[in-house]
Amino acid sequence: MTAKEIIKIIEKDGWYRVRSKSGHLQFKHPVKKGKVTVPFHGNHDLRKKVVKSILKQAQINLGQL
Repeated sequence: MTAKEIIKIIEKDGWYRVRSKSGHLQFKHPVKKGKVTVPFHGNHDLRKKVVKSILKQAQINLGQL
């Protein structure tokens, strides 16, 4: 799964971009607590462990996809 695909998923859930710095994008949600950081390095696939971590930070279950 690429960073672009992850970004589409979390933006669909209501997260919006608040900051970007050196290849990492940060997202915030109007209701959910915390921030989600997504590494953005072109069109490369993210490792499964990184994808799971991002979805966990965003409080999105794999079943919701």
